Amino acid sequence: MSSTHAPIIQMKGIEKHFGSVIALAGVSVDIYPGECHCLLGDNGAGKSTFIKTMSGVHKPTKGEILFEGKPMHFADPRDAISAGIATVYQDLAMIPLMSVSRNFFMGNEPVRRIGPLKLFDHDYANRVTMEEMRKMGINLRGPDQAVGTLSGGERQTVAIARAVHFGAKVLILDEPTSALGVRQTANVLATIDKVRKQDIAVVFITHNVRHALAVGDRFTVLNRGKTLGTAQRGQITPEELQDMMAGGQELVALEDSLGGTV
Repeated sequence: MSSTHAPIIQMKGIEKHFGSVIALAGVSVDIYPGECHCLLGDNGAGKSTFIKTMSGVHKPTKGEILFEGKPMHFADPRDAISAGIATVYQDLAMIPLMSVSRNFFMGNEPVRRIGPLKLFDHDYANRVTMEEMRKMGINLRGPDQAVGTLSGGERQTVAIARAVHFGAKVLILDEPTSALGVRQTANVLATIDKVRKQDIAVVFITHNVRHALAVGDRFTVLNRGKTLGTAQRGQITPEELQDMMAGGQELVALEDSLGGTV
């Protein structure tokens, strides 16, 4: 664990209002390189606004965000990406009929020149794609394999490997395991572990306490737009995390009325 480092991102008292709707009502969190920081919250807790604020899509209404110790002012998400903040959303932004290597280099196409012509450099793209996927523990049949033929977990890994290859220092993962089976989930959690070991900060957004505890170093619960403090691995039990996510007392009351079945 690398808490001796300075945090790469610090969010202090962040609020985000949309008209009269308060989506974030006081978020404070420090993200460290080489750690997986799990942000847990139920639907409607403010997770997607949190991601968009951290990755430069939304500007906070109040509070301050420091990136590498300096106030963060990104004009748009492209600035955040160039600074090294990459987000992998649930829908993954991939084209299923295109090959893995075309998807890997989408928007960053390597070119080779033949006289005045610029052509997509297939050899380079194929070689790098195979190599990067192998590093993440996935052996493709070939770089020209269509993304649509990969499993959900493998597609997540393509998106993660792509972000790491293009220089991510902070990798934000939006519910990467939510639609996956047990084995696919295990593969994605193993990929997260590999990324963390490269001294990259991973922000793992999830509502699944078990998945978070399998790989997390720090845990922050987001409830109704507020962060309820951060615990380190070993300081908190799965039951306490689940309880904080559900709003604690409400769940106890519900359990009583249902005869202890929740």
